Amino acid sequence: MALVGPPNSGKSTLFNSLTGLRQRVANYPGVTVERKSGVASVAVGLVEVTDLPGVHGLSPRSMDQMVTRDVLLGKLDGGKSPDAVILVLDATRLESHLMLAEPVLGLGLPTFVVLTMADELGRRDGALRASALSQELGVPAALVDARDDASLGPVRRFMEALHIGGDEVRSCPVGVFAGTSSGHGALGRPLPMVDIFAARREKAREIGLSSGFKPPRQSRLTRQLDAVFLHRVWGPLSFLAVVVVVFQSIFAGAVPLMDGVEALVAGSGEFLAATLPEGWFRSLLVDGVWAGVGSVVVFLPQILILFFFIAVMEDSGYMARAAVIADRLMHRVGLQGASFLPLLSAYACAIPAIMSARTVESERDRIATIFVAPFMTCSARLPVYALLIAAFIPEGPFLGPVLGQRAAVLLGLYALGLVAAVGTAALLKGTVLRGAPAPFVMELPPYRRPTVRSIAARLLGRTKVFLRRAGKIILAVTIVLWVMTQLPRTSDGEPPAIGDSALGRVGQVIEPAIEPLGFDWRIGIGLVTSLAAREVIVGTLGTIYGVENPDETAIELQDALRRDLDLGSAVALLVFFVFALQCMSTVAVMRRETGGWRWPALQFGYMLALAYAGAWAANQLL
Repeated sequence: MALVGPPNSGKSTLFNSLTGLRQRVANYPGVTVERKSGVASVAVGLVEVTDLPGVHGLSPRSMDQMVTRDVLLGKLDGGKSPDAVILVLDATRLESHLMLAEPVLGLGLPTFVVLTMADELGRRDGALRASALSQELGVPAALVDARDDASLGPVRRFMEALHIGGDEVRSCPVGVFAGTSSGHGALGRPLPMVDIFAARREKAREIGLSSGFKPPRQSRLTRQLDAVFLHRVWGPLSFLAVVVVVFQSIFAGAVPLMDGVEALVAGSGEFLAATLPEGWFRSLLVDGVWAGVGSVVVFLPQILILFFFIAVMEDSGYMARAAVIADRLMHRVGLQGASFLPLLSAYACAIPAIMSARTVESERDRIATIFVAPFMTCSARLPVYALLIAAFIPEGPFLGPVLGQRAAVLLGLYALGLVAAVGTAALLKGTVLRGAPAPFVMELPPYRRPTVRSIAARLLGRTKVFLRRAGKIILAVTIVLWVMTQLPRTSDGEPPAIGDSALGRVGQVIEPAIEPLGFDWRIGIGLVTSLAAREVIVGTLGTIYGVENPDETAIELQDALRRDLDLGSAVALLVFFVFALQCMSTVAVMRRETGGWRWPALQFGYMLALAYAGAWAANQLL
């Protein structure tokens, strides 16, 4: 069974309710860019449910829309079309969403129409008779709240009917949209495309009237907020104010939680050191794993604060307004506002951002968006930034009580990445990807109150992802690094001094290349291991300093860095991580999305050269 509907109609929310999965949802279009499958359990068996990217029709104009068309037409999965379709339409925007009914019902597949946002329709004094709409379309329909499982009974009964061939499984009768799908008028003459669109819109309006559709009143709150957030002056200033609050909260709000996590990690490390007998296993566990993984885990509260604000902006509908505001800037560098949403999602991770670029209709703009997405500061950079800023930047006011010095430096690093992204986009669009930007059109969603359940689920999911990375990538790297610090053994069977170990020798080979940047061999090892994931450098340094100072069971990594780096080299390291593409997973996804190694290789080399030059300049200046 395929879930089909316009963007931001509630498909993924319905998918999560039916399958129990946690597909990403947000209150703006273009979140789902690839098909996701799950299994729904009903009384008579199991149904595979596929969530498809949002479309307004079956004539795709972007890569994500092609996926939906190909699934419905049976061009994927060995030529097999879905057994049935759930057509998801937003009841508050019925007349515009009904225009998708004609091409979908015209496929002849058993179809059930789900009308979402039932709670919002009633709250805003709208009305709709689902039974009358069902009669008009000739297929079953139900008005539901996709977040409320109790309202999904009709949907589940339709799914059960798939197994037994019940009466609820019906296809669309011919003629519901008579004269609109063939592209011909009453005299058999071809209709211009605009006329076809107008005919479909008029038919959708007629069906809505016959179904008792009363449009919901426009939200007064939406009008009032948009008067500020979409204003040419107050809109950008409001966005800047939101950004300042976020970065100040990352440092000020996370301190108590970070202190608690750090105390837990340190206390458990000391307990293990006191409990386990002297030997290689204790050294591996305490000096290697605990010092490496623990040094990264303490930054989890800051990452969750960042994701909390992102989730609130996404679920409230503010993110779509930010895209409209940014469209003016994006247009100046040759891109479009549609590129802003993928770039904004790159603040969480560049990988989904690169995939989200499928919503960009222009191929040139899509490639440019993919190319610059890694410049946006992803959450994996945050532990590196927070560690170095806390070690070298004293806390104090920068803009009075509004913005502290550390938050201001963090904001500056994010701004530096944004400037690099904008400048690179302008360079690409003025040379190898020259072309006029496509017009940007977005249907702004109404503001909605983010739910505690949705925010909590998002933060829980991010915690699992972070701990999974720490438990796999960082754990594996720290074990390998610890083993390299123990070899080769001395003549009396003792581990060597860390500078004479296999790890130290590898670092000394790297050191001449990075010495102009103010980095020593320890940082060099961290730069190499961070190719697996950026935050691995924090675990790497934790392991190296943990082995180097075995008497300190809970070593302060910040103190160790202050001993080995000066302000110039610390800032150089920050600048290096702003620009460098230290993530092989991102490179692999880019290769898949661009269909070859040409663009990923160019991107990696360009960002590495920019990172080296920027770090060298920072070290020389400071």
